[in-house]
Amino acid sequence: MRRRGVTVLLGAVITALLAVGVLSAPIPYVVLGPGPTVNTLGTNENKEVIQVSGRQTSTSTGQLRLTTVGVQPDVGLPAAIAGWFSPDEAVVPRELIYPPGQSQQQVDQRNKEDFAASQSSAETAALRKLGYPIQVVVKSVTSGGPSEGVLRVGDQITSVDGQQVPTAGRLTELIRAKPAGTAFRLGYVRGGAPGTATVTSRADNGTPRIGVEIEQKQPHPFELKIDLNDIGGPSAGLMFTLGIIDKLEPADLTGGRVIAGTGTIDDDGNVGPIGGIPQKLVGAKQAGATEFLVPADNCAEAVRNPQPGLPLLKVATLDDALAALDTLQKGGQPPRC
Repeated sequence: MRRRGVTVLLGAVITALLAVGVLSAPIPYVVLGPGPTVNTLGTNENKEVIQVSGRQTSTSTGQLRLTTVGVQPDVGLPAAIAGWFSPDEAVVPRELIYPPGQSQQQVDQRNKEDFAASQSSAETAALRKLGYPIQVVVKSVTSGGPSEGVLRVGDQITSVDGQQVPTAGRLTELIRAKPAGTAFRLGYVRGGAPGTATVTSRADNGTPRIGVEIEQKQPHPFELKIDLNDIGGPSAGLMFTLGIIDKLEPADLTGGRVIAGTGTIDDDGNVGPIGGIPQKLVGAKQAGATEFLVPADNCAEAVRNPQPGLPLLKVATLDDALAALDTLQKGGQPPRC
């Protein structure tokens, strides 16, 4: 009996240890939950999120809050089970967040780079809306290339065959839209004086080019900086753009409301879709948001995951977002998802 009792006890101990091992072992899933929200018009870690020097800024009575998703990268079975049953969290395969062949550090670095790019695009889109156009400027001329002796470093290219060139991307599109050997009539500004020149494109690795390296400039008489750490990805672009406009314009875009939202933005002010809408809606609700700006392409998912008392305002462009905020201030009903 004594030997059998010891055997039973030993078996129970081993079973318990195995159970603990199974429960504590990481599984190939991550848990997504509501992340922090940040008022782009306010401060973070005692520093203004959007900093402007050399120009007076306005003060808003409300908030424009960007939203984020929190990721638990290493979870065991208990955390996963809790996530499956939580209305505020989602359990997804780890490879959706951390692709095979990429370490967590590599993904984090990419997210930091995307976040920096979103800030740059937000500044560009906001400044264009405020009347500071992009200048597409020749940075270098390829020796022996089609533009040698025709264009110079510092020339601002303004048009191609009569079509305006508002961004560097548009210039590239216009040149590549026609086969190599096409003669283009380029409008430019040199030393403050306008001019025109004809440049014939050549094929470079199968791609039509005119033999210049270009850069975008956007002169403005003040300094603008976004100072926010520990957040990654491109999804804060729209809310940064709105925050910049609100600070630089006398009008209060919020009307005293707590407006939350998400969405990428490009230099032309187009709002793009993002991930984690369900968790961002929860975070916005917890932060006291009264409305949520939803990228048009995320509307279907947002409608499937509503938060009580949080209207979903559909936006596809920066102009849509500004129009929605203006309509709210006037007591109207902006387009919803």
